[in-house]
Order: sequence, then structure tokens, then C-alpha cells
Amino acid sequence: MQENLYYLLRERSLKSPVDLGLEIVGGKTVSYADLDNGSARIAKLFQELCLVPGDRVLVQVDKSPQAVMLYLGCLRAGMVYVPLNTAYTATELAYFLSDSEPRLVVCGPQAADKIELEAARIGAPHVLTMDERGAGTLMEQAGTLPPKNDILSLKSGDLGAILYTSGTTGRSKGAMLSHGNLSSNALALHRIWGWIPGDVLIHALPIFHVHGLFVALHTAMLNASRILFLPRFDADKIINLLPRATVMMGVPTFYTRLLHNPALTHDACRNMRLFISGSAPLLKETFESFETRTGHRILERYGMTEAGMITSNPLDGERLPETVGFPLPDVKARVADEHGVALGTDEVGVLEIKGPNVFQGYWRAPDKTQAEFRDDGYFITGDLVRMDQEGRISVVGRAKDLIISGGYNVYPKEVEVCIDNLEGVAESAVIGIPHPDFGEGAVGFVVLHRDANVSERSIKDALADSLARFKIPKKFFFVDELPRNTMGKVQKNLLRERYSDIFRNTGP
Repeated sequence: MQENLYYLLRERSLKSPVDLGLEIVGGKTVSYADLDNGSARIAKLFQELCLVPGDRVLVQVDKSPQAVMLYLGCLRAGMVYVPLNTAYTATELAYFLSDSEPRLVVCGPQAADKIELEAARIGAPHVLTMDERGAGTLMEQAGTLPPKNDILSLKSGDLGAILYTSGTTGRSKGAMLSHGNLSSNALALHRIWGWIPGDVLIHALPIFHVHGLFVALHTAMLNASRILFLPRFDADKIINLLPRATVMMGVPTFYTRLLHNPALTHDACRNMRLFISGSAPLLKETFESFETRTGHRILERYGMTEAGMITSNPLDGERLPETVGFPLPDVKARVADEHGVALGTDEVGVLEIKGPNVFQGYWRAPDKTQAEFRDDGYFITGDLVRMDQEGRISVVGRAKDLIISGGYNVYPKEVEVCIDNLEGVAESAVIGIPHPDFGEGAVGFVVLHRDANVSERSIKDALADSLARFKIPKKFFFVDELPRNTMGKVQKNLLRERYSDIFRNTGP
């Protein structure tokens, strides 16, 4: 049986009229037939480069239709797609190259020289380029080749992608997602969100993580929908597109910024069917303000790299602020204590899940994989939740100390290690504080050595060489000491309480 995800996406999307596909705002439409043809030429290029199924293709490129073709080409040829945040620095990138051991790296032209040196060091034989317009050596070479139109026959357990998600130690782990993981989640979301013929999606998300790459693209392709394809979020452009669209997916930051635009009105949203939010907690005030301004209740859902989407508020039924809804129909969920013992209604514990969407494990890290699964197969998400009598879930905290800022994951330990290595710094602590625009903003607390000449500006400048911009704390406070308990552990909860209002009047 053919269980290659691309077979499913192609069968559904090619049923669309010839003019549907990715409509580049202000430009032409790249039809689903164009995407299919481009992915087939890229699959042929893989063959010319002597890549074989299972080889990793590491990708750090700007959003473009050609980048989508590259992803689809990997699926159809059985390659393992490894997308990376375009904000990662060369220092960060070196780890991902070493860990994933790709046979092909695709990057922006400006980074090619550095990446070629690093690729040569680890033995990666091929480095190709793609810029923000989709141009570069990859498409130049693929464009000269005939399309390889066959789709490799795969089983549902065959690996489709590795997405890196940091751990509390700061070392990133590669979550292995199979074709079955991805297809089961896409089909479930397409069904429960009530996709209908004629739906049009606004796509302003990046395509290097689950939300924009899998959730948005997969469900729209399954529906053969027109996708209004923006390179990045732009509130003015999105409001202009709303009358032509029916569905939008975004992070809370999108909605807070739309609310700052006076053009967001009931009339502007007259054709919209569904607004979906995820990747970070949606504040109650954002939920309520958006409904007042537009007449639409945002549908909040919850997921993670290791499982795609896990829960969703209902399409038909009450959507409550500060809840993430019910487990998807094919997902089993329980709230448990630290030993995996199930807790009762409304008790706070760690969410554990089981289902066809749950990943295959961490790349080349069997010990870490084993530690995250119970003996009965439930995956320990690390998120603290409460489940009510109806089965509705509310996320109340994160046991793994994760900060989600603007939809991006920031792991404090990784940032703290970089700060602690700076000259003049004795120690540091990084926490997340509620932020009206980003959901959470990272804040750093720094203890200096005596007579150290260190400023907030000097720390930010130093971190820019080793950390992506979104990971760098938005504010720093210099303190004489960090609060600790009797065991010597830093009491970050006290810092959160004391500094909880520092972003209260912060705008976009």
C-alpha cells in the first residue's frame, strides 16, 4: 500500500482548477501542477546527486514557492527533510550539520561559503543555494532535468522529516516524524476544522516549523485550496486580503498586531470562516478584543514538534479563552503525576499522549527517547495542564521551562550558557514574562563579577554572534544575586512574580 504523504497531497491538490495553488501576493500563482512538476524535477536532481531514500536534506532558506517544491520533492523521493529556522547563526548551524549528517545542504547564497566549509568538515558532499525569490543553484540545476514523475512507495513508519526541538539542557534534539505521523495529523485537522470547497487560506507563517510547514500547507493542499502566500507577516497586507479569504492561521503575535490596525473591522472579516491561533498561549484579552472588533472567536489549538497538533477547540461548539480544547479524535490524553499515575478532574499534572501523530523518537538519541515515553507507550509532553469534566484541556505551565516568544521556542538553559560564558559575568537566569505582542518575552538576570564593565548593550551585541535574534532576551536586569531555595536552586518563580508587569505597556 502506498503511504507516502506526497501521494496523498498530490491526489487531493491536483483536483483543483489549474489556476489554484500558491498565489504570491502581488505576483503570479504557482499552481499545484507547477508544484508537482517542480518537485519531480528536484526528485530527479536528487537521483543525479546519488542521494538515496533516507538521506537527510538540511534546508535553511527563505520562504518561497520553490522552497515548498523542495519539501515536496523530498517527500516524493523518500528523502528526510530537515528544516532550520532562518535566524540560526553559523555557530548554531554547525551543530545541526554535525548531528543530522545531511547528504545535501540547501542554504541562502549569502551563507554558502561558511556552510560549504562546515559541510566539508563533516563530509556532506553537496551544498546548493536558494534565495528569497526561489532562485539559486538548486533550481538552476533541477530546471535542466526531466521530471521524475514516480512517487517512491513508502510505509507509514518511514521517516519523512526531522525537526529540531531544544531541550532544557540547551542541546537540540531531532524529532523524527514519519509519513504516517504527518498524514494522520493532516487528515484529522482537515476534518475537524471543517474545510470546504472554495476555502482560501492566508499563509503568513514561516515554513521551517510545524505550524506553517505541516498544519497550514498540508490541510490546504488536502482541500485543493488557494493559498494566499506571503513571505512574512504584514498586518496591512493581511487586512487587504481578508475579504478574499476564509481561513487564517497565525500565532498570537499576529492577532495582537492586527488589533493595533484600525482597518480590522467586522466588514473586513465578512467572508472569513475561521481564525486559528497556536504555537504560543493566546491571552484572554486578545481573544475578547478580537471578537469585539471582528465578530469572530479565535479557535485556539495546542501542539508541539513531537506530535503536531494534539488538541483543538471545537469548530462547532463553545471556544473558551485560555483553553486549548479537546484531544483530537485519534489522540488519547491523560493528566499524570511525575510517576505517570493518572490524576483526577481539574488536577494539575503533566500531559501525556498517545496516537498516530506521536513521533518515532529522537534522532540518534535512544536514551532520550526512552526517557520521554512511559512503558505503556504514552509520550510525556512536559507541559503542565488541567483537564475538566468534559475533557477540555487548559495549559497552565511548562514543566520543561520553555519560553514561547512570538511562536518560537526559547530554551533558557541554552541562552544562560551563552551569557555565562561572557567575560565579566558570574551567572545568569533567563525567564519568560507575559508580553502583549509576543505572548512571552525573554528576560535575563545577570550577576557580574566585581568591577566588570558590562552593559545590556554589550551583552546583546555579544549574543548576536551565537544566538538567533528571537532567543536574545528583550530586557536585562543586573542583580547582586539570584534568589535561591535551601537546595541552592534558582527560584525563577520569584523572578516571574517580581517582574511580571515589565512588558505591560509594551507595543508591537
